[in-house]
Amino acid sequence: MSNSKTYGDSAIENGAASLHGTIEKTTVWKDFMALIKIGIVNSNLITTFTGLWLAIHFSGQSFLDNLDIMFFTVVGSSLIIAGSCAINNYVDRDIDHLMERTKTRPTVTGKIMPVKVLVLGILLIGLGTLCLFFTTVTATVIGLLGVFSYVFLYTLWSKRQLVSNTIIGSISGAVPPLIGWAAVDANLDIMAWALFVLMFVWQPPHFYALAMRRVKEYRAAGVPMLPVVKGFKTTKIHILVWVALLLPIPFFLTKLGIPFLILATVLNVGWLALGIYGYKVKDDIKWAKLMFVYSLQYLTIIFVAMVIVTLI
Repeated sequence: MSNSKTYGDSAIENGAASLHGTIEKTTVWKDFMALIKIGIVNSNLITTFTGLWLAIHFSGQSFLDNLDIMFFTVVGSSLIIAGSCAINNYVDRDIDHLMERTKTRPTVTGKIMPVKVLVLGILLIGLGTLCLFFTTVTATVIGLLGVFSYVFLYTLWSKRQLVSNTIIGSISGAVPPLIGWAAVDANLDIMAWALFVLMFVWQPPHFYALAMRRVKEYRAAGVPMLPVVKGFKTTKIHILVWVALLLPIPFFLTKLGIPFLILATVLNVGWLALGIYGYKVKDDIKWAKLMFVYSLQYLTIIFVAMVIVTLI
């Protein structure tokens, strides 16, 4: 962590002169949103809510009777995710300046003292954990396991050392729907675990596609992402394998009905077909962008559909 401290402190001392123009355009609110990685918080919020919603639906409970559980679950999970992301920003402030999408974070520009970011992260995790305590012990424990896997297993250990960092990091990203389900029903149904596996398997092809697009930046930052270490050819094979692993998962969600099963299968086959198409495209970066965009649409559609089919 000596490099992190050195860069973070020097950025503050120098006033981040090279990014001065960018600093003037940001606001306190935008800086806060960047610190907690609001995009990640929002996407995980969708999966958390879906897990909670399905648990209420299949346990025969009323959504209106569980508004308090919904509140504590949504707020609690959002806070622990936001806190974990803030700590990730604190740790990575020595390499974030090397990447286009992270170079304007306040931990890089020096607008916020690193120690304040660390304290913020810890406070958010603490508050989030307290909120989850108002649901079930199981949901609380799962939430803390998610924090541990993201902060320690991914950020502090595997991200800069192992090419399998993406797979290890996928554990924390798969936890939110489990939190949502456990907040209502601590006896996790097989559907809850199917949601966990779905999220776990979805992440590698999503992030490998992103890593292909940002391969030069990851290489400059010294992060051993798969495209950096193994190249595009191997990465494309890995992406195809992970997408193929999604194919059987909808069959563990048959309680959602045939229409959902058909939709999920179509989405899976479509993603796999796009992956195979990558072997005919000469521009790997363009293909990676298509795969990345598809993965985002896939996640939104499939989780929103889970809620919609229970309303029909």
